[in-house]
Amino acid sequence: MNHPDRAAWEQAGRRLLLKAVEEFAYEELLVPVPDGAGGAYRLDFDGDVHWTLRATRGTFGTWRVEPDSLRRHPGIPDAGPERLLLDARGVLGWDGATTAEVLRELTATRRADASALAHALPAAELADLGYLELEAFQDGHPCMLLNKGRLGFSASDAAAYAPESASPVRLLWAAVHSDLAAYSGVPGLDAERLLAEELDAATRERFAAVLARECAGSGLPADAFVLLPVHPFHWDEAVATLFAPYLADGRVVLLGQSDDRYRPLQSIRTLANIDHPHRRNVKVPLLIRNTLVWRGLSTGPTEAAPDVSAWLHSVRDADPYLRDELRFHPLGEVAAVAVGHPLYESVADAPYRYHELLGAVWREPVAALLDTDAGERARTMAALLKVGCDGRSLTVELVERSGLTPTAWLARFFAALLPGLLHYLYRYGVAFCPHGENTVVLFDRDEIPLGIAVKDFAEDVNLLPGALPEYAGLTGRADRVLLRWPAHELAHSLLSAVFAGHFRFFAPLCADQLGFGEDEFWALVRAEIERYHARFPELADRFDAYGLFAPSFDRVALNREQLLGGGFHDRAERDEGFDVVHGTVPNPLARTEDRI
Repeated sequence: MNHPDRAAWEQAGRRLLLKAVEEFAYEELLVPVPDGAGGAYRLDFDGDVHWTLRATRGTFGTWRVEPDSLRRHPGIPDAGPERLLLDARGVLGWDGATTAEVLRELTATRRADASALAHALPAAELADLGYLELEAFQDGHPCMLLNKGRLGFSASDAAAYAPESASPVRLLWAAVHSDLAAYSGVPGLDAERLLAEELDAATRERFAAVLARECAGSGLPADAFVLLPVHPFHWDEAVATLFAPYLADGRVVLLGQSDDRYRPLQSIRTLANIDHPHRRNVKVPLLIRNTLVWRGLSTGPTEAAPDVSAWLHSVRDADPYLRDELRFHPLGEVAAVAVGHPLYESVADAPYRYHELLGAVWREPVAALLDTDAGERARTMAALLKVGCDGRSLTVELVERSGLTPTAWLARFFAALLPGLLHYLYRYGVAFCPHGENTVVLFDRDEIPLGIAVKDFAEDVNLLPGALPEYAGLTGRADRVLLRWPAHELAHSLLSAVFAGHFRFFAPLCADQLGFGEDEFWALVRAEIERYHARFPELADRFDAYGLFAPSFDRVALNREQLLGGGFHDRAERDEGFDVVHGTVPNPLARTEDRI
């Protein structure tokens, strides 16, 4: 295995150092104090150590540090992000175990970033890539410093299974007895039909023969088993050991490897079929920790995923605005297998990763949404933040190819992105989690945005409290797994996931590379929301309840949660919802006289 290239390693370190200061200052983990005039600041640490920097302030109170201005005092060679975090240890209150875990995840993230930088492409080549190919060139969560830790992966695992490696993956398949596993699907999609659509006849026959042979030895009936794919890393890391009792008694059977090649998306545990792009994406658990949480699949939400998807589709299909006027696609999680583990289910207070050990979700692929004859393309919204190795952004390239002015292109982008999210929120009390990786933007042949697709439903769709008429179509098991929040907190699906979580970075990029000022940017966003408000005046009382134009809103602080909360500790429950907050930020959508 090759080690990171020195130049790429140093470049990755400079980027992470800058990001650490900017995001920690934004979340008030570290508080720069003025150190003279002209935007000079310092960060004071224990032992007479301090760092100096020059910075300006942006929307939401964001810090924008001049890259070459960061200096450690007293100076040491190669003072990178690792040194900054060691200096900050006393201020942040880390014990030895937490400090070591932070450094471990930082090193893994830097290594992944260095690998990506060594294979970076210019913006024009990025724009020519297909949806799946572009996934290998993303930069990870823009808010989180430690966004590629993938703790649990070895170096060879990362080379084989990380999205930036772009390596094909063949999935293993297992059969699990119905004592342990349950299949669920949208209406009309039973397990037999799913397998017929996802596996060719020869593979199904091969798997059936293996299962029949194993059942002859165990005495269990073959028709009592449910089939599902398993990631090869996860089989070796978790299933072969933790499910050993059920492998021994014949209730879990390894069937073999399927022929189709898959490639991981940015979420790592979701994979897309390379050989048959119109076959469904597969989401499977991985026993790794990345960006705050272990990447398993909870049994309850997994089993309910098709019910949630069917309901979201029924809402869209019954609403003329969503159905006929917008290109808005909830990417349905149309089938699932949830697998329990009786031993760990008897330990209710076990760390939550032991309750998320095995399962699978099949999701509609982006490729099925596109009219390729008309030249339609797709990219995640996260990709719009990407800057090529030539210093030119993908967004600039797309705007120039479109032939539109920056104003016109951004107006089309906001018109593609916001109305569907607003309509589900205001009309139906439904909030998605439409951060950059979860939102896929659809483009026409001229690179003009047409609409969006959104994904991740069972655990990332939230509702209002109460049995509202809009929720009448939910099944009981879907209703039980969807979290409920009051309107002003549900609004964080836009305020935090999109505006502070994505536009906080997108607006300055547009200012720097398109010459489109941030005030103009936010005026266009507000105009699109006001256009929706004017279209549906009967919802006016709900507009105020959600408060998208409120003077300020809670600051979601993901680094603070990871580094000061439970990010490095075993817990029985995940963090849920929008409760990882610290202070407030001014809302750029509020009128100037209302901002605080």
